[in-house]
Amino acid sequence: MNTREKILQAVLKNQPQTTPLPDISNFKGDHTDAVQKYINVFNAIGGVALLVDDIAEVKVLINKNFDVNKRTVTTLPELGDVAELISGTVNPHTYEDIELAILQAQLFVAENGAVWLTDQLMGQRIIPYICQHLAVVVSAASIVPTLHEAYEKIGTDDYGFGGFIGGPSKTADIEQALVLGAHGPLTMTVFILR
Repeated sequence: MNTREKILQAVLKNQPQTTPLPDISNFKGDHTDAVQKYINVFNAIGGVALLVDDIAEVKVLINKNFDVNKRTVTTLPELGDVAELISGTVNPHTYEDIELAILQAQLFVAENGAVWLTDQLMGQRIIPYICQHLAVVVSAASIVPTLHEAYEKIGTDDYGFGGFIGGPSKTADIEQALVLGAHGPLTMTVFILR
């Protein structure tokens, strides 16, 4: 047995006793007007959240608010007539010039304005971070009031990569000057399907 194996064996022998996870039931949020709370929070952090009736309305708003003559990509087949469909098999470096990415989120969180995206919904992991503008489509029924409840939902899912995204990229670290798009999209819009 080499030194590495001895160390690992000693670590395995000296594991602490397992303890039950804490009760987080008191962190449950209020579902009353959760979508409106999300809209208020998301708009306050620099994003734009809009209630829409259907994908047709999303298309109208995309054409109205974004320059679709520049490269626009999506993972939603229903938007294939206004955007190029993202392929998971294409070299991710070919997506360096994305103006607008339109993705679908699994859920969204009222308390902090975040949306939850997994690699299956992104098409390519880099897409929501490299685009100039990010638009997300999410069903109103998938809202959760708090992050605690979001983690309960995503904790048992099977995914390789996922992330919460809460608004456009911004930082004010340098000389207290607000910089948008520092390490992600300049703008973020969430279309909430009623």
